[in-house]
Amino acid sequence: MTPNKLNISFIGAGTIGTALGNIILDNHNHRVILYSIEQNVVDSINRESLNTKYFPAIRLNPLLKADTDSNGLRDSHVIFLAIPSAGMMDYMESIRKYIPESAILVNLAKGFGNEHKTIIKCLKEKFRNPACTLKGPSFAKEIINRVPTAFTLGAENKQEVEIISSVFEGTSIYLDHSDDLEGIEILSILKNIYAIGMGIVDAHYNSPNIRFLFLTKAFNEMRKILVQFGGKEETIFKYCGYGDFTLTALNDLSRNRTLGLLIGKGFFTKNVSHELVLEGQVAVNVFYEEISKFMNVNTEFPIIAELYKIFNSEYNLSGFVNTLLHL
Repeated sequence: MTPNKLNISFIGAGTIGTALGNIILDNHNHRVILYSIEQNVVDSINRESLNTKYFPAIRLNPLLKADTDSNGLRDSHVIFLAIPSAGMMDYMESIRKYIPESAILVNLAKGFGNEHKTIIKCLKEKFRNPACTLKGPSFAKEIINRVPTAFTLGAENKQEVEIISSVFEGTSIYLDHSDDLEGIEILSILKNIYAIGMGIVDAHYNSPNIRFLFLTKAFNEMRKILVQFGGKEETIFKYCGYGDFTLTALNDLSRNRTLGLLIGKGFFTKNVSHELVLEGQVAVNVFYEEISKFMNVNTEFPIIAELYKIFNSEYNLSGFVNTLLHL
């Protein structure tokens, strides 16, 4: 049975946590609290119904509350994880005592956890909670403005699907479903890699022909890696696959596409590289090193191989597309 009224918590009160938390309250059945280490964010939400740091011009639902005290997590039915992947597992360990084992953990972060493992795999190893993942073509700015937005819910049993679906019932969020949690997580990481490549291509060529030539090669390479790392091929046709990839690769609001544009225009120097390390750059190195253990990356996955060279050696960017064409 799904409870009529759920206590829903978000670990993180940044853009995606605030946007989804606010939208969920369009379904008046639920109670939503954002947990943050940023006292100024918590104060502005509770006192002014504004997140002055992330959405300073958007009035939030007055029922949306925030807190810095993780003790409040003890009553949660569902906990959305909305902090960066790099620090996710360390932070989760630090608040473990507050998390009820019955609460469903829903990962929103797109990146690796510890030891080059996906967040969902880390959660399953470290926590006894039911764990789900939620990924899709979703800019937080559009979500908070109630633009219809789609996600793939990765969940392993019917009850989890029913509960999470009830959270978004009556809102502008639309879900499809897969039980391929690992595949969903892998695709959410891969799309950042190929968005960088798309940015490089578009920085050099304002050409629809070349753009979609590259997108086709990138999509096929993503599909091969997905299967190689244990995901299901059909998952790439869910919102978390084709939808999230093309949103990230083709829209200038995407940070990883923007990184590719910077590289393609020659603004990404070694000094900038140390200052600006995004998910896609980290993922390039991880996948290259993992794939290298059992096959030739250069011949099997040429886009990742070329991006790895860009980040780790001197590289002639003008040859990026030509190199890919001849592999």
